[in-house]
Amino acid sequence: MEALRPFAFVVSPGDWHPRTKCGTASSGPEAGTCACVRKQLLLKRSARAWRRSASWLVAVDDGAAGASHNPEYTSAAPLSTPLLDAVRFPADMRHFTVGELKQLAHELRWEVLRAVSKTGGHLGASLGVVELTIALHYVFNTPEDAVIWDVSHQTYPHKILTGRRHRMHTLRKTGGISGFTRRAESEYDVFGAGHSSTSISAALGIAVGRDLAGKKHHSIAVIGDGALTGGMAYEAMNNAGYLNSRVIVILNDNGQVSLPTGTKSAAGTGPAGALSGYTSRLLTSKEFQDVRTLAKEFSRLFPDPLQRTAAQLDEYARAWVAQGAGGNRATLFEELGFYYVGPVDGHDMDVLVNVLRNIRDAPGNKPILLHVKTEKGRGYPPAEVAFDKYHGVSKFDLATGKQIVPAYSPPSYTAVFAKALIAEADEDRRIIGITAAMPGGTGMGAFGEAHPTRCFDVGIAEQHAVTFAAGLAIQGFKPFCCIYSTFLQRAYDQVVHDVALQKLPVRFILDRAGLVGNDGPTHHGTFDLAYLACVPNMMIMAPSDEVELIHMVATARAYDDGPCAVRYPRGTAIGLDVLRERFGYDMDALPTRGKVLPVGKGRVIREKQAVGTGDVPGASRGVAILSIGTRLLEAVQAAEQLEGMQVPSTVADARFMKPLDTDLIRRLIRNHDVLITVEEGSIGGFGDHVLHYAALNGLLDDGQCKVRPMVIPDVFIEAGTQSEAVRGGGPIGSAHRADSPTTRRQGQFTFWIQRHLEHFWRNLPNTQFAGWKLKSINRGGWPFERSRGDRRTHRLCESSKAMRPSVPMDRKQDPGSQLVTRNPNGACSLNSARLAVRAVSHDHSRNWYPRQAPADTEYGQG
Repeated sequence: MEALRPFAFVVSPGDWHPRTKCGTASSGPEAGTCACVRKQLLLKRSARAWRRSASWLVAVDDGAAGASHNPEYTSAAPLSTPLLDAVRFPADMRHFTVGELKQLAHELRWEVLRAVSKTGGHLGASLGVVELTIALHYVFNTPEDAVIWDVSHQTYPHKILTGRRHRMHTLRKTGGISGFTRRAESEYDVFGAGHSSTSISAALGIAVGRDLAGKKHHSIAVIGDGALTGGMAYEAMNNAGYLNSRVIVILNDNGQVSLPTGTKSAAGTGPAGALSGYTSRLLTSKEFQDVRTLAKEFSRLFPDPLQRTAAQLDEYARAWVAQGAGGNRATLFEELGFYYVGPVDGHDMDVLVNVLRNIRDAPGNKPILLHVKTEKGRGYPPAEVAFDKYHGVSKFDLATGKQIVPAYSPPSYTAVFAKALIAEADEDRRIIGITAAMPGGTGMGAFGEAHPTRCFDVGIAEQHAVTFAAGLAIQGFKPFCCIYSTFLQRAYDQVVHDVALQKLPVRFILDRAGLVGNDGPTHHGTFDLAYLACVPNMMIMAPSDEVELIHMVATARAYDDGPCAVRYPRGTAIGLDVLRERFGYDMDALPTRGKVLPVGKGRVIREKQAVGTGDVPGASRGVAILSIGTRLLEAVQAAEQLEGMQVPSTVADARFMKPLDTDLIRRLIRNHDVLITVEEGSIGGFGDHVLHYAALNGLLDDGQCKVRPMVIPDVFIEAGTQSEAVRGGGPIGSAHRADSPTTRRQGQFTFWIQRHLEHFWRNLPNTQFAGWKLKSINRGGWPFERSRGDRRTHRLCESSKAMRPSVPMDRKQDPGSQLVTRNPNGACSLNSARLAVRAVSHDHSRNWYPRQAPADTEYGQG
């Protein structure tokens, strides 16, 4: 800070958002002056200051104590943002000159950097389309002219220019703005996205609807070269050329097909797919650019009839050059019926504005494709040189580019899977790894480093990936098809028709199963249990921890009787210390290779304990919690608290959703009054299959056991951290602060079993638990009472000596809220109740969801 000139001052990023708040200078002669007055002083001094020294800059206080500010990274930061401050919506900038647009691009790029450094998110792609975003909103009359972004993770500049600058601090947070386009968020978000290759289809539909309605506006699709590897894009282009309806497609070519691009695979380290090489040849053909420019200039000299002839000569010239560059007589896009324009520099504002104006004003109905070359991570040196171009980042220090990550955490489930698969592949040369453009997020990047000739990145082409795996299985190989849970939805027909129907042993590895957090509803992997379990011949596993994941990789390798799936969540695993303490694991390190598990067999983790009921007639047989997946630890913690309330509790790990462990289900139903199934998935999943089996086999006919499934509600869960997503709309409902620490990873897990048991308890007036009956616990109440000295007290029912929790002291008491009442015979009884069970994690957040992925696993599609 000493290097700043005396009149400079230090501000926080909030000072650059005058619509958010008016900050005050923290040092310098303007200390204590409001941001509005300082802004006027700033503008008055700007001309003189820039002439005197390039070091007249505002140092951004990013809150990182002791951060080393690198002038190489921050010297380009704008002193102020007067042009951006004047733009609330795109119409505000349409009177700007092209020179002012260039300055606006500079201000906007650093606005994106400052915002994402505080929230994390998809940075590299947004930095690469700043000029293109400005040019589109400048030339076209948005939102009347529809601009559709594909995959839309590159829309942070778009959001800032369309009235959401003041909300960028809420990006990808609970109640904040989405990291993707979302129709409910802004009229400028014409089409929501998050999965790739959809933009051309949507734009064509809008264009045809426009024509049918007799309207006059433009429909523009912005699609990246990565999304262009998806087959749906070609289906749309084929249809557009056939319909001859004017749709404008802008190919944003940044050479980053996979995430990250450059990982080792059977095809080398280049971008996945032959199409990338084709577009690269177009980009590097200098003759193509020159001939096209000369042809255009020449055609302007002729009268209108001759211009049509010149246009034909132009087509022949472009075909000749393309042929010389290794292409066909016409570009692939022209063969599909598009008029091809380009390639052009996507960071040259003069070229972009002129070309887009010509396209906007071009007559006719023929669809147009503009090929634009951009650089991912443009304008920020750490992103430009990074392996992944800062595609997805956590919070980072703007001055150094260093991302803020925990000092230590257990390995991620993705890393555990990759290491286990590498170990299996070392012993079995038939193992093949397949990914759909997500090597970093699925562990295939690490697998490719170890076995490059057996790793295949097919691009964003999940349908092809599944059927490609089926073909490998026919040849006797063991394909592991590694796809995010949410992206496998795109290949459902291939899973059913090409794999399951033929009973081919394809191994589906579903990363990001469950709630993924900040990427929101487009990326939550909540439906896989439901959509896979209904498919015949499918075997489904879900590990409860990292050790179980290693075993399930070995089990999948050994399973050849048909397709199988392993689902696991995003983020860090549990950690050996917790596994040793809670599950009794006797190991100092994770096993290198797993053991093959018996298919369709679960395990009991915790048997119910006697709670001193003696020979009390009708004493409770207790509660059984049957968990599938990584909610097992919290189920154990819940059981411990239940037994602290004198409720015998058993915890079991299902391991397999299909086939079900029917013997285990029978045992739990036979020996308990209540069976609760727990899963991090949608309705129609594990709990429904357990209920279906129990109902068909008459296990519930005698009414001795009540079954209640716990699932994610039948709604789309919004963005937020993983823990906030569950707290705000997860299977448990609202969460409250808990008081007893445990050694859980992050967040807290709160069972609000009351929602599932409320009606059950009300209809069981004669069922006793250890000699007492529960009465109503007020919704949201903590089932323990605070006494003086901040200690919990438990009142004992004298007749049964059973522990009963009391209502919180700070809640309004009324006769209906009492937990325990006395019957005339002196017994403790409850007329109805909600049973609240809390199991809490070690950190100080109020969330039950434990996992946070490190920055190197934060990948979204696109």
